[in-house]
Amino acid sequence: IKVPINLTAANRSGGPPTALPGRAPLSVFGVLLLTLLALLAAATFLWNVLVLATILRVRAFHRVPHNLVASMAVSDVMVAALVMPLSLVHELAGRRWRLGRALCHVWIAFDVLCCTASIWNVTAIALDRYWSLSRHLEYTLRVRRCISNAMIALTWALSAVIALAPLLFGWGETYSEGNQECQVSQEPSYTVFSTFGAFYLPLCVVLFVYWKIYKAAKFRIGSRKSNSITPIAPERLEVKEASQQSQMVFTVRHATVTFQTDGDTWREQKEKKAVLMVGILIGVFVLCWIPFFITELINPLCSCDIPPIWKSIFLWLGYSNSFFNPLIYTAFNKNYNNAFRNLFSRQH
Repeated sequence: IKVPINLTAANRSGGPPTALPGRAPLSVFGVLLLTLLALLAAATFLWNVLVLATILRVRAFHRVPHNLVASMAVSDVMVAALVMPLSLVHELAGRRWRLGRALCHVWIAFDVLCCTASIWNVTAIALDRYWSLSRHLEYTLRVRRCISNAMIALTWALSAVIALAPLLFGWGETYSEGNQECQVSQEPSYTVFSTFGAFYLPLCVVLFVYWKIYKAAKFRIGSRKSNSITPIAPERLEVKEASQQSQMVFTVRHATVTFQTDGDTWREQKEKKAVLMVGILIGVFVLCWIPFFITELINPLCSCDIPPIWKSIFLWLGYSNSFFNPLIYTAFNKNYNNAFRNLFSRQH
């Protein structure tokens, strides 16, 4: 006859420590991996707080597009401070939830809210870059400020609707006490609504916008003209455009000057850097989130049994996007690099 052992009593009596029920002891690799995830959460928090502190301290950053960057940093700070720590506790417990129903609802709501807001903030930055490149005459500072503020408000409103829908409208259940599970509602209709609203719709927008940005920048940079000046009769002054060589020919008295603009102008260099920055930002966003949202969409619809380890990998890969966002944006902006140096030099 097998007699169940009281683990608590054994531990109190001086016996060897045992693992919690339902969870195997952590291996060395598991400890290293969890340490790495904890460092990722800390680095994400500190890096985004640094961006926010810089925007608040430097007066030149109190305008667009830095308000969009600040909104993205706020969402990423919330991911690092409110979502990642509880997700790490969830991993430590063997993906079992032992913190109760109320905290489960809070965690899932903030998870969906912050991650959705982070994704839509990336989309807003891409849209702002596109309009500033393609419509720089109509897209004045006043118009840009109004549109960017509207995009920030819509970002957080849409994210709140997606996050709170299960709680407000009873759209599926996030907590199972018997199975000790805490996860996003697996109701198929909510899965389609949330995944399309949080990822697939902004994915289509950013891919279309980047294609338009690339075309606009390529057209503007490729339409440069080289200029030359050559003399003819001293009594005449002519200005004409050579159609085949894209040259502007000026004729003046007793003077011959020929010049051609071979290098990029300051604006063209800025546009190229903006196109590259947006491309890397979108590329990292897609690589980080697409595995998670593919599995999140197909799992409830086809009742597929995805191994828990892969769910954890895809989830934390998505969280890592909150670390890369400020890293990518500030790396392509010399103003942020100078502001960081000034901020640290003042501290010392």
